[in-house]
Amino acid sequence: MTTPLTQGRISAEIAEQRDAYAKAVAGGAPERSHPDRGYAPYRSSVLRHPGKPLVALHDPEAVELSGPVFGVTDVTALDHDLTRQHHGEPLGERMRVTGRVLDRDGRPVRGQLVEVWQANASGRYAHQRDDHPAPLDPNFTGVGRCLTDDQGRYEFVTVKPGAYPWRNHVNAWRPAHIHFSLFGNAFTQRLITQMYFPGDPLFAYDPILQSVTDDSARERLVATYDHDLSTPEWSLGYRWDIVLDGPAATWIEEGR
Repeated sequence: MTTPLTQGRISAEIAEQRDAYAKAVAGGAPERSHPDRGYAPYRSSVLRHPGKPLVALHDPEAVELSGPVFGVTDVTALDHDLTRQHHGEPLGERMRVTGRVLDRDGRPVRGQLVEVWQANASGRYAHQRDDHPAPLDPNFTGVGRCLTDDQGRYEFVTVKPGAYPWRNHVNAWRPAHIHFSLFGNAFTQRLITQMYFPGDPLFAYDPILQSVTDDSARERLVATYDHDLSTPEWSLGYRWDIVLDGPAATWIEEGR
C-alpha cells in the first residue's frame, strides 16, 4: 500500500532544499535566481524537463511552424481588460496590475507582447482539464494580452484569482497567482513566469514557489500593493516589474 504524500513530508523536503542552498552560498557558491529543473518537492518537475540532450534543428524556420501564434487579429485596445471580454461583469475583487519590462541594466523593453492567464476568483481555470469542484464564471475566461509602451510598461485589468488544489500531494493548494508570458522578436524567444500577491499564507506550503530557494529571488515574484494605482470604488492596484536578465532577474519557469 502506498503511503500518502503529506504536506508535512513536502514541507520537510522544502526545508532540506533551502538549508542545502543556504549552506552552499555560505561556502562560496553563487546565488541562484532560478531553481534546479528537477526539484524533488515538486513531484512532476522530473517529467517537465528534458532528461537527454536536445536535438538540433537543421531548419530554424521549422521551429516556428509549431510555435505559438499571436492570434487571428492584432492586439486591440481592450485585450488587456479581462473584465470586459463578455456580456456581464465577472465575480471577484477587481484589480489593476501594471509594471515595467526591463533589461539587466534597467532599460525599458519596448513593444513586447505580454500575455497573462489565470484562474477565476473561485480558483478555477476555464480549461477542460480543470475539473475540481469550484464554480466557473461565464463572464471570465482569464486570458489577456498587451504590448509594452515606450517606457516598457504593461497594464492589465482583471479580478484577483483564487487559490486552487493541484494534487502534487495530499491537500496541496497553490497560492493565488497570475501567469505571465513574454515574447521577444521571434516565437522562440518566449519567457514564462508567475506573479504572486503579498501576504499569502500558502507561500510556505507551495513547492513551485519554494523551488526558488534564494529568498531575494523569491520575493521578486511577489507584487507590491500600490494605493495610488487603486481606483476609488472600482479596483485595487498592484505593481510588478519583470527583469529579463542579470542579478535582479525575475524567475523564469524554464530556468537558465
